[in-house]
Amino acid sequence: MSPTATSVARAATLDDVPGIARVLSLALHDDPLFLWLFPDEETRMAKVRRFFALTSGFGYVPAGDTRVTELAETEDSAPTVRAAALWAPPTSNPEGPLVSMRTWPHWGALIGRARLTAFIRLFAEWKMATPQEPHLYLAALGVDPSATDLGLGRSLLASGLEEADAQRLPVFTQTLDVKSVGFYERFGFEVVREVEHEGAGTSHFLFRPAA
Repeated sequence: MSPTATSVARAATLDDVPGIARVLSLALHDDPLFLWLFPDEETRMAKVRRFFALTSGFGYVPAGDTRVTELAETEDSAPTVRAAALWAPPTSNPEGPLVSMRTWPHWGALIGRARLTAFIRLFAEWKMATPQEPHLYLAALGVDPSATDLGLGRSLLASGLEEADAQRLPVFTQTLDVKSVGFYERFGFEVVREVEHEGAGTSHFLFRPAA
């Protein structure tokens, strides 16, 4: 039986972190970023899951504006997180110094010393490309592959864009997956910059002007 939506997009809580990490790892484990960051296919899924548990648990849930959508297999079954979007409003800093201090001890063990320096360099290049003006930032968007035909990703993105429009804020995101560029362009984003990273591919920085 196909899952059915039991709730609209809602703000995530810390109790949702395992579900967020599960969904984003299922959706994004084959993203070029993670193919490069975690080259071992056998351990990649688990490491991407840990990556998003750290990112959301320390940063984007308590200090950002993470949204989730739940689905249930049947009317009697408990709903589970099937889609997630990690947002950062201009008044928040889910990747700031305090969060970095708390997560730093975990990154070395997860990524490995050989790749960590290159990842820090890539992350710094992302930060340098960030607009200076106040904006809404989308760090990650993903849908459980079992629910990809239900429009959950589009709905979560549209919900965030509506809030940005209401506040007259531009929106910024980036991706190393060229296949995602067209998806974002359909929502009014434009590629404003591209940066090539040795071994990792090309970052496409996308900007959606304020309404």
